[in-house]
Amino acid sequence: MELEENSPKQNYTEAEKQNIFHGEFMPHINSMYNFAYRLTLDSDDAKDLLQDTYLKAYRFIESFQKGTNAKAWLFRILKNSFINDYRKKSKEPSKVDYQEVESYYNSEEVDRQITPDLRVEALKDMIGDEISNALNALDVDFRTVIILCDLEGFKYEEMAKILDIPIGTVRSRLHRARNLLKEKLSEYAKQMGYKTA
Repeated sequence: MELEENSPKQNYTEAEKQNIFHGEFMPHINSMYNFAYRLTLDSDDAKDLLQDTYLKAYRFIESFQKGTNAKAWLFRILKNSFINDYRKKSKEPSKVDYQEVESYYNSEEVDRQITPDLRVEALKDMIGDEISNALNALDVDFRTVIILCDLEGFKYEEMAKILDIPIGTVRSRLHRARNLLKEKLSEYAKQMGYKTA
């Protein structure tokens, strides 16, 4: 279960649940989407992860204590949902609808002379914001700590709770993540005229 096992259950009325959901959870939806997108690197997957997170948040709203950090609570649900989904997907083999592929290539609509070079198509999407690309290239554990600390402004204690790791691990992982990001961006910094040590 993604939520606090030891949290005392609250007995909220339906009206209180609605107030908590709309008043404390919904204001964080943009931050939650940004975090989901940075983890999944796909808009549709991020939306699915966000929807799953908010469904779980409502379903387990009795585990949330009013007056605590709702944003941290939601981020922890999202992070755990992502990890569980990632593990499940990594164990599944890739699925291809061969009948659909065969039908397409056997149809008259296919111009075999204009079939795109997939290497060129893949590289075309990689051109863009250097910083975003460097961040997205980091391992998910390192990317997550940078997002939580440097983009979302969580404190070390909050990050430790969200990620379910000790504070010392948060600090060392963040230090390593920043160094990896610095390495990835050093050439870009030189091109932009910054002095690098």
